[in-house]
Amino acid sequence: MFTIGDFAHLGRVSVRMLRHYDAVGLLPPARVDPASGYRFYTAAQLQRLNRLVALKDLGLTLDQVRVVLDEKLSVEQLHGMLSLRRAELRQQILADESRLRRVEARLRAMEREGAMPTDEIVVKPVPAVRVARLTATAASYEPEDIGPVIQPLYPQLFERLGRAGVTPSGHGIATYESADGDQVVVRAGVTVAVEPSAAYDFEVVDLPALAEAATIVHRGAMDDVDTSYQAVAAWIEAHGYKQNGFAREVYLNYGEGDPADWMTELQLEITRP
Repeated sequence: MFTIGDFAHLGRVSVRMLRHYDAVGLLPPARVDPASGYRFYTAAQLQRLNRLVALKDLGLTLDQVRVVLDEKLSVEQLHGMLSLRRAELRQQILADESRLRRVEARLRAMEREGAMPTDEIVVKPVPAVRVARLTATAASYEPEDIGPVIQPLYPQLFERLGRAGVTPSGHGIATYESADGDQVVVRAGVTVAVEPSAAYDFEVVDLPALAEAATIVHRGAMDDVDTSYQAVAAWIEAHGYKQNGFAREVYLNYGEGDPADWMTELQLEITRP
C-alpha cells in the first residue's frame, strides 16, 4: 500500500490532483484509514493513474477520460493515441516557431522603414533557364500559405528526377502565378539540361529571360522573406520602375546547415511605366 503522498510521487502528480480525481470518482483510494483519514493506494492503481495522466495530456476532459478508461484501452491503443498527439504537438511547435520568425521579420522591417538599402539591390538581366518542375496551388502568397505547399514539392521532384535518371544542373528556382481569388499557383523547379519528354512525370520547361530584374539576396529561412520583399519593392517604387508579376526565387544555398547561412536570390522583373 502507498500513502497519497507516495502515490503522488510515483505518478508524478500533485496530492491536490489525486484528491480531485477521488472526488470525481476517477481514482478513489483502495482504502481510507477511518482514524487518520489517510488515503492508501495499491500498486495496481498506478497503471490507471498513468493512463489517466496520459489521456489528460492528450487534451481530453475528465468526462472523456472516464469514458476511455472504462473502455479499457490496450497499451497499443493508448500508445498510438499518444504518438499521434506527439506528432500534433511537434507540428504546432514548428508552426509557432515559423510564426515567431515572421513576427521578428516584421519588427525588423518596421525598424528599417525609411532606410533605403541601395547597396543590397542589383539590377541585371536574367538569362533564360531550363527547369524541371512540379506544380501545386496555395491559398495565398503569404509565407504561411506558401511554405506548406512548396516544401513537400521539392522532395517529390528530386525523387522523380532520380527515378528518371535526371541530374539537376543548377539551383532550385521557384516561380508563382496568380490563380482564382487570392490563390497562387506554386511551381517548384530545379535547373536541368535535358529535353522535355512525355515519359517524365514532371514538366521540363524553359523560363524566359528577363530583360531587366531588380534582385536582392535574402539571407535565412523563407519564413521571414517579407523583409527582403519589402526592401526591393520600396526600391522599385522609389526609382520609378514597375514590377511585372511575382518574383522568381533562386535557392543559392538552402535547406542544409545553419538556416542563418541560407541564401535565396529574389528576382523581380521590372520595366519603366
